[in-house]
Amino acid sequence: MAFASSKAVQAATRRVVAGKHAIRTYATEIPRPPPPTRQPVIETFSEPSKPRPYYAKHPPFRELPRAKWPIALAALALGVSGWAAFMTFATNQEKLSSSVYRSILRALKADPQLREVLGEAIRAQPEWWLNGDPHVKGRISQIQGNIDVSFRVRGSKGSGTLYFTSIRKEKGVPFTILRFRVICDDGTIVSISDTLPID
Repeated sequence: MAFASSKAVQAATRRVVAGKHAIRTYATEIPRPPPPTRQPVIETFSEPSKPRPYYAKHPPFRELPRAKWPIALAALALGVSGWAAFMTFATNQEKLSSSVYRSILRALKADPQLREVLGEAIRAQPEWWLNGDPHVKGRISQIQGNIDVSFRVRGSKGSGTLYFTSIRKEKGVPFTILRFRVICDDGTIVSISDTLPID
């Protein structure tokens, strides 16, 4: 009888100890959030889900090389223009330094009829793009016996264009003057004396 009562006391003691442990709290315990006041919204779908469209990823495009032919063409055009300008200047200087050109100018200045039309101080007209030198068109080839030139002339009264043509039929004979005249800007034609000596 005494044994049964001791067991009952031990069981009661365990219940009390267990109850004390059950109500124990800790300082580091995080407080629980309050319960929600409304129900969560449930999203519904009318159709079954579909996978996202797939796009193949292309490799990065490389920058196409720039064409070099425009630069080469511009350089070629510039070179040809420079060469043509140099040849024009060189051949013009050769004509200005020839004895034929100097003889033509002397004949123009000495012609009385031309002085009446163009006035005094008859000279070749300078050109700005030739650095103040006159531009002599045509060719002077005394070796081949062919001279055909023209250039602008001016005086104190007016200006005009000189035309001079002379040929040599064969080597050893003098040149024959075929044309030696000045056409003035007002339309007057002045024929120059054909006694111009050409060696």
